[in-house]
Amino acid sequence: MARRRQLLVAAAVVLLCTAEWHLAQAYKKSYIVYLGAHAYGRDASAKEHARATESHHDLLGSVLGSSNEMAQDSIFYSYTKNINGFAAHVEEEIANQIAKHPDVVTVLESKMLKLHTTRSWDFMDLERDGQILPDSIWKHAKFGQDVIIANLDSGVWPESKSFTDDGMGEVPQRWKGSCQDTVKYSVPCNKKLIGATFFNKDMLLNNPAVVDANWTRDTEGHGTHTLSTAGGSFVPRASLFGYANGTAKGGAPRARVAAYKVCWSGECAAADVLAGFEAAIHDGADVISVSFGQDAPLADVQSLFHEPITLGSLHATSQGISVVCSAGNSGPYDDTVVNAAPWVTTVAASTVDRDFPNVLTLGNRVHMKGMSLESTTLHSSQLYPMVDARHAGHADTTPYAAADCGMGTLDPAKVKGKIVVCVRGGDIPRVTKGMAVLNAGGVGMILANDRMDGDDIVADPHVLPATMITYTEAVALHNYLTSTDNPVANISPSKTEVGVKNSPSVAGFSSRGPSGTLPSVLKPDIAAPGVDILAAFTEYVSPTELASDKRRSEYAILSGTSMACPHISGVIGLLKAARPEWSPAAMRSAIMTTARTQDNTGAPMRDHDGTEATAFAYGAGNVHPNRAVDPGLVYDAAPEDYYTFLCSMGFSTVDMKRLSAGKFACPAKAPPMEDLNYPSIVVPSLRGTQTVTRRLRNVGRPAKYLASWRAPIGITMEVKPTVLEFSKVGEEKAFNVTVTSQKDKVGMGYVFGRLVWTDGIHYVRSPVVVNALA
Repeated sequence: MARRRQLLVAAAVVLLCTAEWHLAQAYKKSYIVYLGAHAYGRDASAKEHARATESHHDLLGSVLGSSNEMAQDSIFYSYTKNINGFAAHVEEEIANQIAKHPDVVTVLESKMLKLHTTRSWDFMDLERDGQILPDSIWKHAKFGQDVIIANLDSGVWPESKSFTDDGMGEVPQRWKGSCQDTVKYSVPCNKKLIGATFFNKDMLLNNPAVVDANWTRDTEGHGTHTLSTAGGSFVPRASLFGYANGTAKGGAPRARVAAYKVCWSGECAAADVLAGFEAAIHDGADVISVSFGQDAPLADVQSLFHEPITLGSLHATSQGISVVCSAGNSGPYDDTVVNAAPWVTTVAASTVDRDFPNVLTLGNRVHMKGMSLESTTLHSSQLYPMVDARHAGHADTTPYAAADCGMGTLDPAKVKGKIVVCVRGGDIPRVTKGMAVLNAGGVGMILANDRMDGDDIVADPHVLPATMITYTEAVALHNYLTSTDNPVANISPSKTEVGVKNSPSVAGFSSRGPSGTLPSVLKPDIAAPGVDILAAFTEYVSPTELASDKRRSEYAILSGTSMACPHISGVIGLLKAARPEWSPAAMRSAIMTTARTQDNTGAPMRDHDGTEATAFAYGAGNVHPNRAVDPGLVYDAAPEDYYTFLCSMGFSTVDMKRLSAGKFACPAKAPPMEDLNYPSIVVPSLRGTQTVTRRLRNVGRPAKYLASWRAPIGITMEVKPTVLEFSKVGEEKAFNVTVTSQKDKVGMGYVFGRLVWTDGIHYVRSPVVVNALA
């Protein structure tokens, strides 16, 4: 008995200690302590890295008031290669004390970021019907040969044919990365996929259940899809269940690619993201592609450095690395764009001229055009009974909840053998709605748009015959449902249709400007294909990512600004190969000033609702890669320009010295933020008259450029000088744009115009956006 009591007491002590430990951990959070930049460069020695780590231990130890051993236990990332800082698991009180340390620029709580989840290259004129055009940028850039594209995402499925290294030469000697996986089913490197690294220390502290293994293998498909879109090899006969059959390829098909897994189950922890940036910079990437971000824009200017993508991309840009980011999927509302820092290229999503239509036939012989990627079909000669999901829920399910078609909400007795009409939207994924209908015994599903979704419809790989219809058709459908006691319908099989008119248009989900955080910079910068994009996929899950869906496909069709972003990453990879001397800013300028704002009928690009789109939806326009390789002139910017911009925002010389490793100090009088040498012009708070300055650098032959412009409505606009003459490559000249509000037109909100410089061959276009307040 005594022995048993001893064991019980010992067990109680262990339980008490364990409970106390968990309680202590509950009060701790992950914080990133940002100290700026290291004075040394990429080639620093291991000893210098070790000294940096020791300095981080010393700093935290001085705040904890304890030995460095406790500091070492708290720090889970020490950023030593380019970014100077560390990530630690500490109490909020400790974080507040660290923020007061004189060496600290900022302390940010590590939060979760979200993923912004073939024909496209043909549509952008890199090829036509499988033939490479004479003026294709692919020829100028040798398909992006030996450019290195890094993808921060959910990993990679290395067995995909998009990452085979057939015909690839030796890996560039400048590359320092590797494939680090050591577990079973690890990701191997080859001459195409030259890097695979995972970062999950922050996620393990905050949400360990979503970390499936210590590996870079992609178990959700997003990372494989985005990486292959940017730099995948040519793969003939690629399709999803027979849809979009053709040759899959990335924007820079001869580029080398590297996967940095920083996202797990759709979320990306901030400290892991910053670690991924640091590794990609150090490893030698030329382009970093980032298809995720915050759910909403930053609250204010002071929050700018409380976000890991902003910090990591600034360090990358200062090293000459282009960073491309998705704009977010919170459209069509204004002021939803994220990843809006001026040193990144922010990408909106547009459509291509390919659809996957099917036809919904009602019992009253009305035909409605829908969209789907289903792999099963209904009997073509039969009309099936139809039910509104609002009236098909369990007794304890409200009509509102039943309309969303969530798992377990539908009553099989009311659904079996019927086509179910579900409402698009809510928190339930569209493919999950289809699975809910199938599980309840339904034979088909109609996803009906609401007023907000309008005419914006997309195709999904549903597990049963299904279609999505516009809001206008949804109204007609509901009128039919209420007009008869026995509504019936049929859904035809979907097909692949190319040559769709009025393409491209802006996707309804694509986030819009203006940027509330940085209103003097137009964001997004550019639009690129992001709707129904075919690219490589993981075979770990089905294209729906539903556990109960046993289908597998080597390629999947996905939509999102996540898909648009790597299109631009691929184009920048091509520009890096064709114009290696260009800065990241010059490449962004070339892409923006050569963009199109017309669709394939010659009409202005439309928004998702059929109205004319504006620069807040598509930035400078839809990307035109072949023109970007020879833009004539560029709006260039160096790291010092971005540091000056930050000074204009109110950051101090002390901050700038830390960010630049002591190389930069704020000028005595910082210029207005509107004077950042950007390819677009925004005056967000015009009161009377304002003049902005820009500089153009010649990257073509000697030429004389003349200015022409269309002033925004209610604004008088003047350009001086109106002629710029360049005698050599690299020559730079400045000009001023003066905008004046017309008193009777004040208060109209943002209005849009444009400025064009031309030598008769090149057309250097810039959007002009003005908000007149007085």
